[in-house]
Amino acid sequence: MLFRNRKNDGAGAANVRILVGLGNPGPNYVFTRHNAGFLVLDELARRLGVTFKSERQAEQARVGAALAPGGTELLLLKPLTFMNLSGKAVQAALTRTRARPDALLVIHDDIDLPLGRLRFKQGGGAGGQRGVASIISTVGPDFLRLKVGVGRPPARWSTENWVLSRFASHEEELVARVVHAAADAVEAYLARGLEAAMNEVNGVDLAASA
Repeated sequence: MLFRNRKNDGAGAANVRILVGLGNPGPNYVFTRHNAGFLVLDELARRLGVTFKSERQAEQARVGAALAPGGTELLLLKPLTFMNLSGKAVQAALTRTRARPDALLVIHDDIDLPLGRLRFKQGGGAGGQRGVASIISTVGPDFLRLKVGVGRPPARWSTENWVLSRFASHEEELVARVVHAAADAVEAYLARGLEAAMNEVNGVDLAASA
């Protein structure tokens, strides 16, 4: 087990952060817009020296554990349930660690933000993102999100086809900068708190400075 079972008390729960990157598993979805959360979590895993592996519920998620500065235990989670059932894997992680939903940071794509924009948001609705909707339906809305902008679909594109499309070759450099900045933002949140992290990324347009 990556984490020992802990007593369900405030002190134990406060020392755990579960970082969830949303996406779809398999080679058909690599580098698609819907997998922005996977891209950011992979970058965080690289920085932390985390190797993802499967546990008892291998069909639900790939997981990795690390220790953040200050002794906070981190669980990095990539659901393998496909986007619409992401809440199933998240609920399993909360049950296993006995953490509360406010220990979650969910990193996901957002079509209402253009590519190059990031935004932290605490609570609220799903905004049409089905993975977030699945998590809300299983654990409630009281968790932190880091939205990664992927832009709205062009004319005559359905939203579904757009988010399942791969980033274009001319977007690759900007995507790399976005992923790096998003990982920086998560590290800022873990080290200095949400307000500091929001001040760093909310409102910043990486595309404008490209």
